[in-house]
Amino acid sequence: MTFVSTAIRATHLVTNAAWFGGSLMGAVGLNTAARQADSERKQAEISGAGWETWGPVQGGAIALHLLSGLGIVIDNRRRTVSHAPTTTAVVLKTALTGAALAATAAAYINGQKLGDVRTGSNDAGQPVQESARELEGRMRWLQWAVPATTGALLVSDAYLGEQQRGPAGLLDWARK
Repeated sequence: MTFVSTAIRATHLVTNAAWFGGSLMGAVGLNTAARQADSERKQAEISGAGWETWGPVQGGAIALHLLSGLGIVIDNRRRTVSHAPTTTAVVLKTALTGAALAATAAAYINGQKLGDVRTGSNDAGQPVQESARELEGRMRWLQWAVPATTGALLVSDAYLGEQQRGPAGLLDWARK
């Protein structure tokens, strides 16, 4: 394995970890902490400030994750095409990546709309059609859909890594 391949794989894993960890921290920590504020407007401002600060980092992580994933597929193109379990895993991982991207985009859009409803402002100057209750309901599951799908991506990376190992592994020493 070359240094470039290792760097691409490391980038892929680290960026997925940032995507997963940031979304999990937001769901568990930031959104919960923002609820401590006295008013819905203040809650939206606190949560919005945190997500706006994290957004560019997460966006960069997602972009690098996609690019490094493409690099891995190109690097392993023969095995991806000729080894059926790898082909299946890559197709599953691609579908999971699409689901994670969709969940992330939906959470971003719905979070923006919810913030607009709660603060009474909209940068685009357009009215928000959904009610706060409807948006809150959607956000309750979307905030968990992102870490669930990105966590599943981490598991699929572990599976793909195991496929590349030789027959002996850490736990195989006991059978010798």
